[in-house]
Amino acid sequence: MPPATAPAPLPAPQCLAHPDWLHHTLTVSGPAATLAAFRDQAAGAGAVPWVLDYDHMEEDWFYLLLAPPAHQRGISAHGARLLARQLREAVWAQHEHAVSLVGVSRACPFDLHRLVPVPFAILRLGADHQEALAWLWENWGTTWTLRHVCTVAVPAAEQRRLDAGDAAFAVDFWSADWSPWPALRRIQANWPALRFCCRARY
Repeated sequence: MPPATAPAPLPAPQCLAHPDWLHHTLTVSGPAATLAAFRDQAAGAGAVPWVLDYDHMEEDWFYLLLAPPAHQRGISAHGARLLARQLREAVWAQHEHAVSLVGVSRACPFDLHRLVPVPFAILRLGADHQEALAWLWENWGTTWTLRHVCTVAVPAAEQRRLDAGDAAFAVDFWSADWSPWPALRRIQANWPALRFCCRARY
């Protein structure tokens, strides 16, 4: 697909409990110094530092456990409270560890939150808030972070297009439900000296 081309318009916002994961290869090329600066900017933790209301989450789990589906057996209020607290602690530990890596870890070579950061006003709403989901869909084109992001060999066809003094790098990633075209358009606008070629395997 040519660098400046993207499908339009986006379909209705999607945030499925079990999304379809789409495989992509993104190649970025251009002047070697500019590409090096882009790679430095793009590398991050691959996580979004959402502000989570753990008390609210615990209460939701407590009431869900007290009133399970009709075909399932319920548990006591004491058991529901204990399990809800365990769930809260597990989510807290996992999320706080991920948040602690934001701005520190560079394990993800193409981090959307580094390149198109979610504003704090949106972060404080939480990952499942409708306004937050709408922002992600409009600005990223997906309501989930990219998964399994890794550097790969630059495709031969892209290597042949390089001019003297140019360099290239490529990443593979999986995107939920749609390709991150809105994010790529904004990134390309911010880095006009670079060429972006994203190929999706639908």
